[in-house]
Amino acid sequence: MFDLKKLTAELFGTFWLVLGGCGSAVLAAAFPDVGIGLAGVSLAFGLTVLTMAFALGPISGGHFNPAVTLGLAAGGRFAWKDAPGYIVAQVVGAILAALVLYTIASGKAGYAGGLASNGFGEHSPGGYSMTSALWTEIVMTFGFLIVILGATAKRASPGFAPIAIGLALTLIHLISIPVTNTSVNPARSTGPALIEGGIALQQLWFFWVYPIVGGLIAGFVYKFMWDE
Repeated sequence: MFDLKKLTAELFGTFWLVLGGCGSAVLAAAFPDVGIGLAGVSLAFGLTVLTMAFALGPISGGHFNPAVTLGLAAGGRFAWKDAPGYIVAQVVGAILAALVLYTIASGKAGYAGGLASNGFGEHSPGGYSMTSALWTEIVMTFGFLIVILGATAKRASPGFAPIAIGLALTLIHLISIPVTNTSVNPARSTGPALIEGGIALQQLWFFWVYPIVGGLIAGFVYKFMWDE
């Protein structure tokens, strides 16, 4: 049986992540003279996770990401049977956030329709290849899950976990925005891609497969090395 409170927390937490992270990229990154740039967008993504992990983590665990949900399941920290409900809630939250962001962004004259979607090749911000993007998404998601699993371990200081996780996501974005615009989160990729369409939607499969691969590897590796 689905726990509506937990699913609602996952939906809103993912909504906040996409609205805050992608919103900072679309609305504020290059704002004339006072744009926040790559560093600001990276920090915005980290802050979304940090704030919602504190606010909603006690309710649902604060996944907000299908790769995190599946990685935690692989690491023995989450029930596989509960994963589908979490993933659906996360994707719905991301789509709702993309719709809200589009409504806001389209109110400006000259808006070209971008919503900070992820991509490789011609859709990569820096023109990076599919191979570069593949390694980026696998390794960055792997690292993200290792931080999450370690920061929330029994021997860790649980009160500080959201800070470590938020800073990890900030670091990941500082590294990988030029390569793929940073996914490490299939739900985050899905919302913007469905609204943008075109090449963003054509490449969406990639940002489901490889973040999940990275998350699963991290879960299995963590369980092997630090079995609790």
